[in-house]
Amino acid sequence: MLRFPDSLVTGYRNFMTGRYVDERERYRVLAETGQKPQTLVIACCDSRAAPETIFGAGPGELFVVRNVANMVPPYEPDGQYHATSAALEFAVQALKVRDIIVMGHGRCGGIRAALDPNAEPLSPGDFIGKWMGLLKPAAEQIQTNSVMTAGERQTALERVSIRNSIANLKTFPCVKILEERGKLNIHGAWFDIGNGELWIMNRETRDFERLEF
Repeated sequence: MLRFPDSLVTGYRNFMTGRYVDERERYRVLAETGQKPQTLVIACCDSRAAPETIFGAGPGELFVVRNVANMVPPYEPDGQYHATSAALEFAVQALKVRDIIVMGHGRCGGIRAALDPNAEPLSPGDFIGKWMGLLKPAAEQIQTNSVMTAGERQTALERVSIRNSIANLKTFPCVKILEERGKLNIHGAWFDIGNGELWIMNRETRDFERLEF
């Protein structure tokens, strides 16, 4: 019989005797009435950059979609399987979120792979390689910039990727229409794992500005 990881059992035990006790009523209400989050966060599946932890969110407060390099593909109603697009559709059309945040982060492995022209597929399917192909034009431009250091190229593509995903978001009719009507706000953010800084994209200039408080 396979054993469940001990660390997760311990974590669950601590949850049940700690946070769940404090938020038991909230969980009961959520179970009976359903979720009504106001914010969709599209984030990377990197274990170091969990939106619920970064934003101190409680149960039911954030609807989170995580994939490699926090990317949004363009609108493609082609009958194929589109997990991120499906989650986006549900958040906008069913949950009627008011804000969408595309949140990238520093030292992203997916971005690093996109910048490596010699990267080898991890499997015959090369799922990561195909997925990161969404950034190929931008990655090729940044790869050849010899003036920038490797770290600068990494950060540059991490932030360009956020802008690219925001542009792709607006190819979805439901997103474009609701944003034009002022019923949906789209934001970009970048989290620095090393020092905990959060940088917010200025929607007018598209520059990233460190959040001060």
